[in-house]
Amino acid sequence: MAICIVDDDDAVRHALQRMLRAHGFTISIFSSAEEFLNSATSRQAGCLILDVRMAGMTGLDLHRLLTAQGCRIPTILITACPTQGERERAIAAGITSYLAKPFSEDELLRDVRSALAARESLSGQP
Repeated sequence: MAICIVDDDDAVRHALQRMLRAHGFTISIFSSAEEFLNSATSRQAGCLILDVRMAGMTGLDLHRLLTAQGCRIPTILITACPTQGERERAIAAGITSYLAKPFSEDELLRDVRSALAARESLSGQP
């Protein structure tokens, strides 16, 4: 299963892609929530890494839409402007992890592995 990265910042998107590929993960990247939703991989992702603030649909809005459609994909939100209220809303919406930029490679890897393990347990449910 691929890790899907949705971020409208080219530099961030490609840096995350390179880093995670170096650790052996399969990565798909998207520059917007809408591009992700129109892709063939949108329902089969192992986990999502979403930027909170993007043009158009936000990362949290994308997560909520997928959840409302019955698509439960473990999701990591990343943001350059973290707030406690936003973090609380994200966790209440079922976000797996909320990371403030800049975060360490170890933090992201820990959260990706945790999200993928959660996806495996979801796949095993009836």
